[in-house]
Parts: sequence; C-alpha cells; structure tokens
Amino acid sequence: MAGMDPATDFSVHRIECGSLKRLPHPTWPCELWSYRPGPWQPPAEGTHYGAVFSGRLTLRCRSGVFEIGAGMVFCVPGELALHGEGEAFGITHVRSKGFFQIAGPIEASGRLRYIDGCTDSLLIAPQVRGEPCLNHLHFPPRTDQTLHTHPSLRAGLIVRGRGVCRLGDRRVPLSPGLVFHLPPGSKHAFQTEAESMDVVAFHPDSDFGPVHDDHPMINRTIVDGISARHVERIRTAEQPNE
Repeated sequence: MAGMDPATDFSVHRIECGSLKRLPHPTWPCELWSYRPGPWQPPAEGTHYGAVFSGRLTLRCRSGVFEIGAGMVFCVPGELALHGEGEAFGITHVRSKGFFQIAGPIEASGRLRYIDGCTDSLLIAPQVRGEPCLNHLHFPPRTDQTLHTHPSLRAGLIVRGRGVCRLGDRRVPLSPGLVFHLPPGSKHAFQTEAESMDVVAFHPDSDFGPVHDDHPMINRTIVDGISARHVERIRTAEQPNE
C-alpha cells in the first residue's frame, strides 16, 4: 500500500522487497527501502539503518555474518546483504559514514521522557554530534500529541500497536508492519486510543553526541583535580580525522 502522495509528502508503505522511496536532499540524501524474501539488496554506498519487523534475518557485511531477530536494529556502513524469511525496514543515508552496530530488541517502553507522556530510547546513537540516529518511540494508550514539526526528515517502522498520524485534516491509520516517511517541517501529531504504539524512527541528523572537547574519556580524565577538558596545555593541536 504505497502512499499516493507526492515525493515531498507524508507517505506509508507496506513491507516489500525493494526500494520504496528516494529522498533527495543536499545535506542528507537517503533511500527508503524494505526487505522480505527476494533477490533485492540495499544500495552499496552509504550507511544502512534499519529494524527487523518479523522473523529472523542473516545480515552479511564487512564486519561479518550475524543473525538478528524481530525488534532488533542495525547500522551497517558499506555493502549489506540480507537473507532469510524475516521482514525489515531500512533507510540508506548516502553520505553517512556510520559505525557498525547491532542493538535490541526494543523494550516495552522508552527510557527517556518525550513530549505528551511518550517515551524514547536512543537505539543507535551518533558517534559524533550531528550524525544520524535511530530511536524507539513509545506512545501509551490514549496519547494525543501536540502538533509539532521536525527540522529534518523522519522515517520509520510501526513495530507494534496501532494509532494514527494527524496531518491537518488528514488522519492516516498506522498499524504493525507499515513503513512511513515524514518530510522536514511537516506539522503532525501521533494519536492512540485503547492500544499503545511502538515505532522505530530514523533521524538523518542530530544536535546531540560527543565532540572533541566534550566526551566521556576527556571529561573524566582528571589532571590536578581538573577535568582534562579544561586543561588547554594537554589537548592535542590536531584532532583525529572525522
């Protein structure tokens, strides 16, 4: 059930084997895709972020061969091959150089507070501030979110539960297994009734994460009672390549 909206509008898609939508942007060009048993494989370039919806999949990449199950998430730079009887959502950030990670499965709710009584867990965190991230959003029963926007695109998977996305006068039903794309600046709100809803959501950018002068290693290195973060003479003049 591919959304019939123009490329710049909110859309929902059922999981199939292949590309769902190209998302051009000067800073964070992406390609939205999904996987079910078939011959298709994700693009060879960029970094792939995604989540397994059902079953189990074998993930093959430069880091090795891994079996992952429902509710688990991944970040894979470079070539990626998926095999197995499972289903998955994915998005490839063409210009990102991610750090290989597998995490999950997602929990019953998020560990961090979010707006309107919702919760969030950061599943794949930025290695450096500004990089992409993958989140678990939990919407409790009877959630009625405040209308809001995001400065960059959002894309994700409805993992469990049901709800709707409200966009002006439109109300788009959301159910398990649907993949969605929300363009930047789109005013929206998620709502639930008697049932909660859980979403894995991709952000192509962030304003959170470590930087050269603010990360746990340097902050918690103490020189004469002072964090090395504040000791100018021991900080290197040349920073590692990013």
